[in-house]
Amino acid sequence: MPDFPSSPAEAFAALMEGNSRFVRGDRLHPNQDADHRTALAPAQRPFAVLFGCSDSRLAAEIIFDRGLGDLFVVRTAGHVSGPEVLGSIEYGVAMLGVPLVVVLGHDSCGAVTAAAEAHRSGYAPAGYLGDVVDRVIPSVLSGRAAGLSTVDEFVDEHIRRTADYLLGRSSLLAAKVGQGRCAVAGLSYRLTEGTVHLVAGHGALSAEPSGSAASA
Repeated sequence: MPDFPSSPAEAFAALMEGNSRFVRGDRLHPNQDADHRTALAPAQRPFAVLFGCSDSRLAAEIIFDRGLGDLFVVRTAGHVSGPEVLGSIEYGVAMLGVPLVVVLGHDSCGAVTAAAEAHRSGYAPAGYLGDVVDRVIPSVLSGRAAGLSTVDEFVDEHIRRTADYLLGRSSLLAAKVGQGRCAVAGLSYRLTEGTVHLVAGHGALSAEPSGSAASA
């Protein structure tokens, strides 16, 4: 696997392989030495945009066993998105040429739990925290309409809806995916096991012509 994968399938495989190393405890800690830090200073060349929840247990470079310059990371509570997030993702795709955008959520998410409770009780938190919850509630509603009932099921639904939202709002990202130059993967992380699994995929996430990952 190239150090900086150039295709969506290579980038996705590199992340999944890194997560497997993390789960096994066989981390390589790539691209974390002083020489790489110096070589990277003039310019960055990440191979993936990682849009994830701000949860402190979800440090992307650690759980995917990557290093400096590998991932362009954007994080918000509950991975809720707005203009700043969309602009940051488009910067990674258009200016840095990354071939993969990942939406990363996790089980027992506090924002999703709060949204489910707010919908049940009819009361949302005050202040800007309420704004975060309001942006997650549509995923809870969509999940319940589909017969889902648990927070972790709502988490996966929120990941799927976020991936769809990015493609629906960003014509630039949608065009890159349509051209086969980028892909979007929605991944759900398990806090205890350290594993990730694919819950949403758009584009060529598999090296095989008809890979099932692209339509997960």
